[in-house]
Amino acid sequence: MLKYIAKRIGYALVVLLGVSLIIYFLTRLMPIDFVKDKVTQVQTSGATVSAEMVEAMYASYGLEEDAGFLQILQGYLNWLADLVRFDLGTSFKYGIPVTEKIAMHMGTSFIIALIAAVFEFMIAIPLGITAATHQYSLRDYIVTILVMVGISLPAFFFGNILKSWLALDLGWFFPSGIRDATKDYTGFPLLIDYFRHVFIPILTVVILSIGSRMRMTRTNMLEVLNSDYIRTARAKGLKEKVVINKHAFRNTLIPLVTSMAGLLPSLFSGAIITEQVFNLPGIGNIALEAMNAGDIPFIMGYNMFLAVLSVLGVLLADLMYGIVDPRVKLE
Repeated sequence: MLKYIAKRIGYALVVLLGVSLIIYFLTRLMPIDFVKDKVTQVQTSGATVSAEMVEAMYASYGLEEDAGFLQILQGYLNWLADLVRFDLGTSFKYGIPVTEKIAMHMGTSFIIALIAAVFEFMIAIPLGITAATHQYSLRDYIVTILVMVGISLPAFFFGNILKSWLALDLGWFFPSGIRDATKDYTGFPLLIDYFRHVFIPILTVVILSIGSRMRMTRTNMLEVLNSDYIRTARAKGLKEKVVINKHAFRNTLIPLVTSMAGLLPSLFSGAIITEQVFNLPGIGNIALEAMNAGDIPFIMGYNMFLAVLSVLGVLLADLMYGIVDPRVKLE
């Protein structure tokens, strides 16, 4: 097991090195020019900016337009050296270290994504199983409709519908933000305030996410139920609950574990569209603003952060195979 983990970590480091190279050079090719936008803002305010000052700004950010390949490569090596020291640089837009900015807003996205993921699994897996065990019944058709709704509706459209209905029309919840800034709540009232702000965003994420999870569970369960060993278990006279819960469901977990490889980065990456709709101070919303502003250090740091989480998610999913299916040997 330890040998396998060490080997996978070695592969992960090679993958991350390649990802860092791609992220750096693609970011350098971005059509958005942060310095030019800054100069435009200064000139709009009535001040003048000399050509020398513009060149100095490009040089200070390492964005010289006439930089050759060796200079760009040297910039990548410098950034990689800082990355090894967990220094993602200083954000152009926010003026603080990228790691600090990510840490400030990661919590909001993580809590919303974690709660949504828990409800997603609690709802999607049982519904997928009951749809498979009652194929072509009314409940199967209902689950199929829910799957189509979850897959087809865009997040911005469905989120705005829920916001208009539950917040603006009924007034049960707040339409935007994470808390009421006009109130100084503490203790339990503060939790209620948070709940009334994040309920609709979480509901949006859950409803739009359970569709694909239900479809995967239903498809895998149907495939397992048609296996020979399931027919053998039924022929032995085992109760249907035992056949479903003990024999069929465990094998259904294997594809679900594969899909969970992307769960770890999704917990920290933020739901960009949902956070935009509800004006949440999550990391997804912050990353989008940084992208629009051409904030190169933040974009590179944020994407490397997600790349590391993605590699860890795949490694954890591989380790989970050995727990779900004893036949899998990790060597």
